[in-house]
Amino acid sequence: MFSRAFRVRSNTAIKGSDRRKLRTDVAAAFPNLSAEQLTEFIPNKEELNVIKIYSHKGEAITVYMNNRNPILFEIEKALYPTVYTLWVYPDLLPAFSTWPPVLQKLAGGADLMLPGVVVPSSGFPQVERGTLCAVTLLGNRAPVAVAVATMSTAEMLAAGMKGKGFAVLHTYMDHLWEYGDKSYPPTLAPLVTDSAEKESAEDEEEMEGKEPVISFSTDPLQHVDVGDLSLKGRDSCTILLGKEELNENRAAETAEDANTEVQQEAEDSRTPQEQMDALFNQCFFHALKCKVKKSDLPLLTSTFLRSHMFSCCPAGQQLDIKKSSYKKFSKFLQCMQHQKILQVKELNKGVESIVEVDWKHPDIKAFAVPEGFSSASAGQDSKSEDREKVYHAPEIIPLYGVSTKMIPLFQESGHRKGSILSSSEVRNIIINYVKTNELVDETNKNFVKVNAILCDCLLDKSEQDEISKLKWDDLLSRCLERLQPLHQVTFFGQEPIVRKGNIEAIDITIAQRSSNKKVTIIKNLELYGLDPQCVANILQQKVQASATITPVPGTKDRVQVQIQGNQIHHLAKMLLEEYQLPRKYIQGLEKAPKLGRRK
Repeated sequence: MFSRAFRVRSNTAIKGSDRRKLRTDVAAAFPNLSAEQLTEFIPNKEELNVIKIYSHKGEAITVYMNNRNPILFEIEKALYPTVYTLWVYPDLLPAFSTWPPVLQKLAGGADLMLPGVVVPSSGFPQVERGTLCAVTLLGNRAPVAVAVATMSTAEMLAAGMKGKGFAVLHTYMDHLWEYGDKSYPPTLAPLVTDSAEKESAEDEEEMEGKEPVISFSTDPLQHVDVGDLSLKGRDSCTILLGKEELNENRAAETAEDANTEVQQEAEDSRTPQEQMDALFNQCFFHALKCKVKKSDLPLLTSTFLRSHMFSCCPAGQQLDIKKSSYKKFSKFLQCMQHQKILQVKELNKGVESIVEVDWKHPDIKAFAVPEGFSSASAGQDSKSEDREKVYHAPEIIPLYGVSTKMIPLFQESGHRKGSILSSSEVRNIIINYVKTNELVDETNKNFVKVNAILCDCLLDKSEQDEISKLKWDDLLSRCLERLQPLHQVTFFGQEPIVRKGNIEAIDITIAQRSSNKKVTIIKNLELYGLDPQCVANILQQKVQASATITPVPGTKDRVQVQIQGNQIHHLAKMLLEEYQLPRKYIQGLEKAPKLGRRK
């Protein structure tokens, strides 16, 4: 959860009543804390702060700070201790041990797989699915991770210690730990509970101060030096007993084997949501590394998803943002922006574009293109063809907002200023209003009597003394004219976007240049999810004429396509037939050159 950087939203001090409430919540969440420990944990006078943050996935998280260190974090009203807290109260949670090499993977965002869990001779603590647990390293009782058990102890053993055992929330060395004083875990000796272990401990004490001797142990887990497995830097001049060196090597080999199993199990045990997140990440980095060039920027986010990421999806798999943890593609891109991989801006109202990409970012440089995909150059050659094939025309729905003048007519149906309605909803509201107030004309049911509210809302001042009845069609059209125009655009694979006003049509004009040459100019392509550069490239190939992208005069960050000659016939075929855009959203098609009669 904290394996990547998070964004701080606010930082405020916790005062009297809030401090008491927090202490009550902590006591309920961790009942094994004594009253003295509770007062020490949430002190009365020391400085306590609450910080609101957003994780890299956009989740809202509350973090509680004591002096310089985070002590608790809260997600969906559930409290979790940090490693700083667990170092003070190491027995606060049931603990499971793993091999030291596994820590690096946990800190990188991996969950703890059961093959990487060390089975102690005394047995596991008894936990149920969903129990909050601590993760320690073999030989040191200081926890290095906070995790939630994904199965009970009985289920772990029944599964043969295979599969995912713990969903890791926070670890030593992650970004939440870095938000504190970055101290190292203390060295805490394991609790000696077994008689055999007690005897072993006594034997080790007796051997202290003696000359090193070589001894072979049949158990690679016995006599492992606590200091060597702790995370603190130790002086290299510490003398190790020969048997400890041997057993440490054996333990490291066992840990490597466990890591291999962890990686293999991780692939099979991920949830569908985690698999979709991984697929989005793979296609994202693949597209940036192989499909997108600097000259393509600014690039519409809808084009990037549709034309670049979709084409990087492995055979037999399909990208579906709603099946991921992000739910919205804009949220996924925000996450990547927080990692400083790219920059997204709203160049046109309601239309986002990628304006900058850091191709030197370590994540992009480290990404390896999966086997079975063509090289970057081949991808670039087929880019225009791919874009043309996968374009889906957006769904555009006109909407209406309740204006101040129309409030009296709509408040009876529970709507107020700014309420957004479709034309069918407006129609139903007006019909119900007329029937409820018995305004249908008795002599001719095609007419509606105009009462005081209809008069104020729908009639001009010059009409108010003259008109006492309106036809149904006239009534409805007047109502729609006086509401605030809005429109909803839904691009393929994305959430709907609501914008003010009516959507501007794709504007096609013919201009005359020097030497009586004509050029075709196309504007507003971005509003329909069309990449101007892509359209220019396709047109240039089809008509074999020069096409360029130029700024729209009098606007900021908006561009238009300009191509030599009157190319409206080709444009009409591409927009209407190939892209399936409705004719009502294209203006200027009537300026096409008239075809000469064949002789």
